[in-house]
Amino acid sequence: MENPEIVIKLTPDEALVLSDWLERVQMTDLSRLVDDAAVWAPLHRIAGTLDKSLPGIFAADYAERLDAARRRLRPTLDDDTDDHQEADA
Repeated sequence: MENPEIVIKLTPDEALVLSDWLERVQMTDLSRLVDDAAVWAPLHRIAGTLDKSLPGIFAADYAERLDAARRRLRPTLDDDTDDHQEADA
């Protein structure tokens, strides 16, 4: 194996939204969501890496930052239209 690690690059908005989602998933009964216990280790590793990389998760305005990131990441109606036009071409 040439490269033993996989590197995933995320924008700050993507990292913040994913970190929040993973935190909520980890607070639920993971066995209901994840049917293979082997998946838990990488999920916890990703969540931990994101937590260390995002000092904003402890900011007083975290909720506002998260909401803003979610808005920026959600596709707009125009984005959806463009995707359909490209698929039809």
